[in-house]
Amino acid sequence: MSEKASLKQQPAPPAEAPPADALPADDGLQRELASLFVQALNLEVAAEDIDPNAPLYGSGLGLDSIDILEVALLVSKQYGVQLRADSQENQQIFRSLRHLADYIAAQRTK
Repeated sequence: MSEKASLKQQPAPPAEAPPADALPADDGLQRELASLFVQALNLEVAAEDIDPNAPLYGSGLGLDSIDILEVALLVSKQYGVQLRADSQENQQIFRSLRHLADYIAAQRTK
């Protein structure tokens, strides 16, 4: 059998995956957090346009330390997750919407 014939018999590649920056349809917590951010912080972006992998600080969503404090209070009230200002984990927790959602999912009491 020639090389060309064997190439034709190989299965087609899988369909392209959705873009990594799209919120997964089944990830309600990320969508909920994105909506909470937009509403509580008066962001001028639609919740569905927030990239779950983008940094929350600076060039990503552009939050500052006051915004993060507000988010921490909201997370505490909404999900029963206590976030401490002096925690060594904060940089990782608030790295992105996805990281925050993962942390809340693991720690939530509500």
